[in-house]
Amino acid sequence: MTSRLVPGALVRHPTRPDWGLGQVQSAIGDRVTVNFEHSGKRTINAEVVALEVVEDAEATRSGGGW
Repeated sequence: MTSRLVPGALVRHPTRPDWGLGQVQSAIGDRVTVNFEHSGKRTINAEVVALEVVEDAEATRSGGGW
């Protein structure tokens, strides 16, 4: 799954919907740095958390404006 977690990709954290939509800033190995709308910059271990990649159309519908 980390192959889709590239800079610029839009994601959601599966157990923290309150963080809102996030944009991947970097992905090095299993460490993914994401800037979330409501919680700021977070470093996620992609081996532990399966971030959900959001398609651009879905982000537009849900109000995420990048």
